[in-house]
Amino acid sequence: MIKQLIAAVLAAACFVGGAAAQERGTKEEAKAMADAAFEHIKKVGAEKAYHDFTADKAAWTKKDLYVMVYDSKSVVLAHGGNEKLLGKDMSAVKDGNGNAVVGGLLALAAKGGGWYDYDWPDPVTKKMMSKSTYARKQPNGEGFVGVGIYR
Repeated sequence: MIKQLIAAVLAAACFVGGAAAQERGTKEEAKAMADAAFEHIKKVGAEKAYHDFTADKAAWTKKDLYVMVYDSKSVVLAHGGNEKLLGKDMSAVKDGNGNAVVGGLLALAAKGGGWYDYDWPDPVTKKMMSKSTYARKQPNGEGFVGVGIYR
């Protein structure tokens, strides 16, 4: 009886661990969301798109993925993870290693876009984790639109 109980608990723990792992977005999903956000800006205009990315969680939040948009001066234009950041200058924000996060993302987007790696606290566990954000220039050629994943 005890062996069966232990086996059931272990099986449940494996299922829960697997389910939690599936709640994390993948690099492919993040890039696809960033590309979709870029197209959404072109289709509906910047103002409407920024509002959608911040407020329309059903359409623009998948698993732990969300869209963020910054202007070329590091000011938050849209943020699906924290609307309190809207309008804030994030140029001074650094990761756990002292690297300027938004500055790095802006520089990468200016060179054509791609993945930027940094350390960032996990919003659930509060532990410092490795994160990668896919960033590309906005359709107007300024700032960036991006989506990040925890690695």
